[in-house]
Amino acid sequence: MDKFASIKAFTQVVRAGGFTAAAREMGLSRSAVNKMVINLENELGVQLLHRSTRSVNPTETGLAFYERCLNILADLEEAERAVSQLHAEPKGILKINAPMSFGTLHLAPVVAEFMVQYPDVQVQLTLEDRFVDPIEEGYDIIVRIAKPSDSASLVVHPLVKAKRVLCAAPAYLEKHQVPTHPVELRLHCCLHYGYMTSRNQWKLIGPDGEHTISINGVLCSNNGEMLREAALKGLGIILLPTFIVGSDLQQGTLVTILPEYHPPEIHVCVMYPINRHLSTKIRIFTDFLQERFGDRPDWE
Repeated sequence: MDKFASIKAFTQVVRAGGFTAAAREMGLSRSAVNKMVINLENELGVQLLHRSTRSVNPTETGLAFYERCLNILADLEEAERAVSQLHAEPKGILKINAPMSFGTLHLAPVVAEFMVQYPDVQVQLTLEDRFVDPIEEGYDIIVRIAKPSDSASLVVHPLVKAKRVLCAAPAYLEKHQVPTHPVELRLHCCLHYGYMTSRNQWKLIGPDGEHTISINGVLCSNNGEMLREAALKGLGIILLPTFIVGSDLQQGTLVTILPEYHPPEIHVCVMYPINRHLSTKIRIFTDFLQERFGDRPDWE
């Protein structure tokens, strides 16, 4: 038995109010439609329809089954539409959420370039550093700085490694002894990021193993660019991604310290609900980001 064909026949009979009208709409004989519904009832072991010489009406069980079948068939039609449109041009609203610093420094020009190339997409971009649930808050796609992880409800694509470094301004290092081991960070003024779960603890991995250091946090902020400005003024040591401080390191306005020690690896990741995987606009935007950030980024 073709169960989907039988389900379609059953829903058509309920919608049309009888076998004759349903058969006419489906282009089949009345007996063929009747046989499909009988087969479905036998398969399920329940009576779905009350039949009389004048009318056909769903039973209580049949009505409940009918409502569920409508949702299943609608989802199937949507999936078929999505697959058939995989190579179509993206269009419609694309709701994106991304971190503040990465968004302003690096994502903004890429989004603008994407919109030039795909003018039928209207982007709604929100920049914030808090945790966002794309399903509950209705975002099509989110960009986050995190450890790549498996999720039953999200598709996660790592874009590029978010390399983090310890650094400080030369003016600060002239006034304070340059640390030669992570434990010496306890004696220094440190500027730390407020949204880290570790708060005032920095975890570093080096040739002698892993170290968790409780730092002297003279400034805590939930914005990396704020911490960078404080470090440039000589206020202390920061642990930030190179996509924020890369140009400063290249120019020498900030200097790397303890280069043989590094924090646990994190990535810039693209995430979206698994039920959006076939969306043309999400797939093409994800490919666009992977093309722009997938190789060695310009901030390294």
